[in-house]
Amino acid sequence: MTHDAELEDRLIRYCKVDTQSDETAASQPSTAIQLDLSRMLVAELQAMGAADVTLTDYGVVLATIPATVHTPAPVVGFLAHVDTAPAYHAVGVKPVVHRGYNGGDITFADAPELKLSPANSPYLAEKLGHDIVTASGTTLLGADDKAGVAILMTAARHLLDNPDIPHGTIRLGVDPRLPADLGADFAYTLDGGRAGEIEFESFSADGAVVRITGVSAHPGYAKGKLVNALHLAAKIVQTLPQATLVPELAEGREGFLHLYDMQGGAAEATLKFILRDFELEGLAAKGELLRQVCAVVAATEPRASITCEIRPQYRNMRYWLEKDMTPVTLAQEAVRACGMEPVSVPIRGGTDGSRLTEMGVPCPNVFTGMQEIHGPLEWVSVQDMAAAMRVVLRIAGMVAKAD
Repeated sequence: MTHDAELEDRLIRYCKVDTQSDETAASQPSTAIQLDLSRMLVAELQAMGAADVTLTDYGVVLATIPATVHTPAPVVGFLAHVDTAPAYHAVGVKPVVHRGYNGGDITFADAPELKLSPANSPYLAEKLGHDIVTASGTTLLGADDKAGVAILMTAARHLLDNPDIPHGTIRLGVDPRLPADLGADFAYTLDGGRAGEIEFESFSADGAVVRITGVSAHPGYAKGKLVNALHLAAKIVQTLPQATLVPELAEGREGFLHLYDMQGGAAEATLKFILRDFELEGLAAKGELLRQVCAVVAATEPRASITCEIRPQYRNMRYWLEKDMTPVTLAQEAVRACGMEPVSVPIRGGTDGSRLTEMGVPCPNVFTGMQEIHGPLEWVSVQDMAAAMRVVLRIAGMVAKAD
């Protein structure tokens, strides 16, 4: 089986396993169904001869590819995550392979009204002749990040089957959590987009929960009594300067304050926001703005209670990586050695690498090819995945000073 065929086979098999996450859960993993794929990966790693294969009690698959060189070399990690986003349907995923893409519209069997084309996904125009994988139109595909998982697993199988390839000790992590268990000097997440991208800068992120308690009353006899929590919630949303803060108007290095969930009734309401900025000063300013707006609205109705709780989520990995760019430079050199030009753009999101870098394991992000993630138009090129695998193998060799 060629690498392309193996990558395609693994992606399709993995995408069919429901691993949707739940952001409200306190458990690790956030949903038990994620363990279905994790156990499958454990069995596959054991079958291919990986060492130290473990499924941790917090749901992370870890394994080792032993070194094939005797000279000391850093331990490098390669990471991917099995969970898919809770933002869109992920049950009953039916992957479809569109062979030799011809540049036109891609249609979906289960959603004829949908079309994927260079008009709504410009990167697709660069993929003429590629094999494009999508879902069938009613679910996301799950290439975020099962494309990364497939690349990691295919690279691992190739290295274990070819012990003559020089490399140092390699640690594999699927859905990484803790750097101590990973045991790597530095690592790479396989969780990026366009071919050639090596990302070392991400958003800094906070989450906010605004809770509003009003005064409940029968609407027929509510005069002078009812304090409608939903009306106060609407005032908060309307008071925020949306023209400069909503994500649908932001791009490049612009951050945002995004209301993504509102629940409740007249008596109580809850608003959930995510705050994003590339700089800590900008992130703090967005949090302070939200607090001020809540305070202003609360002052209009002293009978109500409005609280605003802001918690940190992750920080821009650039703050740590810029102190030692060795892992980034290594990956960029590997991309060039594979015939591509490296591109580094700020991630308008975060990766496991953001948290791991903050926790002490430098961890830039390597492309997988996945596009239009978190929705029904999600797609990935098998050839882009193959290019990413070649970069992984090149990094492994370069770390061992094999080139």
